[in-house]
Order: sequence, then C-alpha cells, then structure tokens
Amino acid sequence: MAKSSGKRFMKLAGMTASIAGKAAKNSLKHLSSDEEKRLQARSEMMQDVGIQIAGTLGEMKGAVMKVGQIASQYKDVFPPEVAIALEKLQKDAPPMPYAQIRAQVERELKAPINELFAEFEEVPFAAASIGQVHKATLPSGQKVVVKVQYPDVDENCDSDLKQVRMALKIAGVLNMSRALQDQLFNEIRQSLHDELDYTKEAQNLRVFGAFHSRDDGLIIPRVISSHSSKRVLSLTEELGETLNVAATWDNDVKQKIAKQLFHFSAGQLFGLYRMHCDPHPGNFAFRPDGSVIAYDFGGVRSYSDSEVQLFRRFAQHAIRGDVTALEQDLIALGVRRDDDTVISGEFYQKWLAIGLKPLSIPPYQEGAFNFATSQVHHEAIAQMRISLKHFGQFQPSATTMMLDRTVSGQYWNLVNLGVEIDLSSLVHQYLDMPA
Repeated sequence: MAKSSGKRFMKLAGMTASIAGKAAKNSLKHLSSDEEKRLQARSEMMQDVGIQIAGTLGEMKGAVMKVGQIASQYKDVFPPEVAIALEKLQKDAPPMPYAQIRAQVERELKAPINELFAEFEEVPFAAASIGQVHKATLPSGQKVVVKVQYPDVDENCDSDLKQVRMALKIAGVLNMSRALQDQLFNEIRQSLHDELDYTKEAQNLRVFGAFHSRDDGLIIPRVISSHSSKRVLSLTEELGETLNVAATWDNDVKQKIAKQLFHFSAGQLFGLYRMHCDPHPGNFAFRPDGSVIAYDFGGVRSYSDSEVQLFRRFAQHAIRGDVTALEQDLIALGVRRDDDTVISGEFYQKWLAIGLKPLSIPPYQEGAFNFATSQVHHEAIAQMRISLKHFGQFQPSATTMMLDRTVSGQYWNLVNLGVEIDLSSLVHQYLDMPA
C-alpha cells in the first residue's frame, strides 16, 4: 500500500510542479501585455491546465478522480476551461481486474466468495471512480447487486484532495479567500468520506427507504446486511431502463417520471432535511409505468431547519420578483458578498427570467415547459457574458454547493428525458405558496 501511495503522490506532485511552471511562465511572458491579451493568454493556459488535470486524474482511480468529477459540476467554483476538460471524468471508469475485486470482497466479508454467493458475475455492469457494481445471487436464490470499493481508496483520500487543491491554487484557479477555500474543500472532503463509508450509505438507504415507503413509483433498494461492510454493499436487485430509453416513451409516462424526480429531491429537502445530492442519470433507472428507481446514496447532505427555511424564502422571493429581499437572502447564503456595491434590480430580474422558465412560473413561462427544446442553459451562458462586471460581487457557497449540484443535475435529467410538463403546482406545493 505504501508503494502505491508513493506512486500516487509522485504523479500528483509532478502534475502540480508542471502546472506551477506553466503559471509562472504565462505570468512572466505577458507581464507587459494589455488586459485583453492577458485574459486571452490566461484562458489558453487554463485550457491547457484543465486538459493536464483531467488527463492525470483520469489515469488514477479513487478519491482524486471523484474530486475531478465534482469539480466538473461546479462551473461557478472552477474556470469554465478547467470544468469543461474535467467533464470527461463523468464517464464510466475502466473496471478493475476481477481478482482484486474478489480479494476485496473476501477480505471485507471474511469468507470465500463461492460460499458467500451462489453466483457472482465477474464482469461488472457499472464501474465508477471509487468502486464498481456486480450482479450476484445469494445462496437463498435471491438476486442482488454488490457494490465493491476499490482497495486503498479511503487511505489515499485526504492526500489526493490536498494535492488537487494545491495544483488548482498554483494555477490561479481558486480565485477566492483562504477561508472560503477551506469551507468548500471541507465540504468536498466530508462528501468524499461519506461516500467511502458504505456503512453510512447503508444507513442512508434505510432512512430514505423509510421516508419514501409510501410513495408509489419511487423505489429504493434494500440493504442485505449479512453481505455488507464498510467497503462492500449488497442490495436487492431493482432493475429498470436507462434515461436514454425512457426518453423514447410517451410524454404522459415521462411526466410521471418528471414528477417523481421532482418529488424525490424537493420532498427530501423540505420534508426530511436530508437530500440525495448525486442526481447523475446513472443513479436512476426507469420503468414504463413511470416508476423511478434510485441508486447510490453515498452523496447525501443534511441541512438545518434554518438553512431549509432560508432556501424556501429565497425561492419564494424569486417567484415574487422581490429582488431586494432576494439580495439579502443571497448575502445570508454566502453567495453575494456583503459589501456596499450596488447591483441594480434589473440584473436580478434578467436572471430570474431565465431561471424560473423551467418551473413554469408566470410571468416567465405560461403553461407547460418543453425541456426537450430548452434554451435555458444557452440563455444563462449568454447572460453570464453580459454580467461579467458584476461577478466579483458573487462567490461560491459551501451552504449551497451540493444543492446547486442537485438542482442542476435534475434540470439536465429532465432535458435529456425530453419531457413537456407544467411544474408550477409542485413548486407552489413545496414552497407553501398559493397557486
């Protein structure tokens, strides 16, 4: 293990040193250039840095690759050039050899694999950054899926994260205060440690399973405790189709799916104060009756009552177009810097006009919204370019980071589902607002 950790450290340290050289060279080369040339040079350097980081992390399994995946989802934390390069890490990772997986299962469950399972498929049906999933059959004949964590991933987590943070800092990617950096990376670190502890995920599955037990059409696999440990998690087999297949179904079925996905996230936030925060399409499966199966409960975030009430007030003020109250909410959330800079109400109204469209909230969108033809993400990019002069007044927030990830992920799930639906009644229901 020490030899493996040393190799990881050297590879990451080499990446950091290389990025430091590029940053220094770029700074010296364009010291006397005008502003436009410096910005262009920085953008080109960031593209190069993003490709290098993605290439290095893509070769390495474990927490460091997971950090890259998380980074790709936070375009407000990382420069777009870096985030775009990291997006390829969202794709499935190549699987680990079966011999290593078998050894991990036997080490964790303390028995030979042929005694633990009547059948265990050697080829995984899913492989990701920190583990892979195999179909299996218990001696009783029950069909299960077995999630197996890669060896030594948890041992390398903190050093991996430290090296990635150092590389990003040297590259000038982390344009924020040290205190805010600490908050954001502590959030990522805690999320990683939670995902690496399958006993926590098993508990999450039980909690969320109980919470959704009366929700027809929301299915959460059950934990097989006898075949689970900190690094191995066995669950009942619950199968469905992929999002791409569901996108070919009739719109009435897709509307049922969309409502289930909305309830899945909003119901948890406002009813449980805990939320599944990894809405990657691979973490859901779908059935032709509109049912949704949810997987992977490692990435869960808990919120306090005051945080949830602040989220609700923020959404209410956004719908009412109360930009004065909205700005105060953003300050309370840590998104808007608390300074004397004046930002016009028109700035917020333009963003609200874009952001509320998918929720079918008048006056921004009357009736059903067609996610298949949504231009919201393109409109947001265009508005971002216009709004650059104000971006110094805003910053990433550790409080909203996982929530932003969830909302953005579910938006893209509905876009890829291609559903046409009016969500306004659900919005008003969860925000306790009259329709």
